[in-house]
Amino acid sequence: MSEILKTERLTKTYGKSIAVNKVSVTVQQGDIYGLIGKNGAGKTTFMRMVLGLASPDNGQIELFGKTDLEQQRKHIGSLIEEPGGYPGISARDNLEIIRRAQGITDKAVTDHMLELVGLESAGKKKVKNFSMGMKQRLGLAIALIRRPDFLILDEPINGLDPSGIREIRDLLLKLNQEEQVTVLISSHILGELSKIATRYGILRDGVLVEEIGAKKLDVTCRRYLQLTVDDAQRTAVILSEKLGISSTVMDSHTVCVFEKLDTTEEINYAVAVSGIALKESRFAGEDLESYFMEKTGVSSLPGGGFNA
Repeated sequence: MSEILKTERLTKTYGKSIAVNKVSVTVQQGDIYGLIGKNGAGKTTFMRMVLGLASPDNGQIELFGKTDLEQQRKHIGSLIEEPGGYPGISARDNLEIIRRAQGITDKAVTDHMLELVGLESAGKKKVKNFSMGMKQRLGLAIALIRRPDFLILDEPINGLDPSGIREIRDLLLKLNQEEQVTVLISSHILGELSKIATRYGILRDGVLVEEIGAKKLDVTCRRYLQLTVDDAQRTAVILSEKLGISSTVMDSHTVCVFEKLDTTEEINYAVAVSGIALKESRFAGEDLESYFMEKTGVSSLPGGGFNA
């Protein structure tokens, strides 16, 4: 799998404040990469450097495996901070201006983008009269008009109602799965981000504290029985054949069981009598919000959300 974005020790300071501190991340082709961190953690600054909207003080950026960033950025669509657009004209007129400026000759692209983001019925309504949610949709349409290979989105569902959030979520999944668009996204609505992200980068005070895949995170944030054994693969087979229990092999010595946790004694016994050395059997796991709160230093969830 090829790398779409790779940064090495990327750093940005503003005066005496370090906004991004030696951040090294890798976004693989096909990822929906969720960037997590409380407000001021450095998420937007990081995205701005990748897009060339801010200059790093130190470090290196590679896009699509290359360092000629100006050329490679032509394959990126983005929505950073507030959506762009001319407030005194309609969404369609805005997209027409963008289409012509970018040399896109296919006139059908404009109407297709409006339909894609749910603005086909906006008519002649001026952008200055749009709700925040409608402005977000327009920003997405502008980001997508060049059919980018890589999409960078900062809070793309901000201001949307639940149905709008669902529509944008479904759109991102469709772009990722059907059009093979790789996505780097931040959102303060952790529950929604967790429904689409395949990998996460967790920022705290400008420092990348962890990169973790969604599957591993799912394992970490579920209550489960963790078995430490001398042969994990054989243990998984024993559990399946003797007890009908599915398990996850984490490494050569660790097996995690997520079902039938009320049969722990039977599980331990089945493993032991099969000649497998059972070194430890314990319950583990925590909920998703608690995990991110601990990693990012958030003490509470303001307004029922998470500042991701």
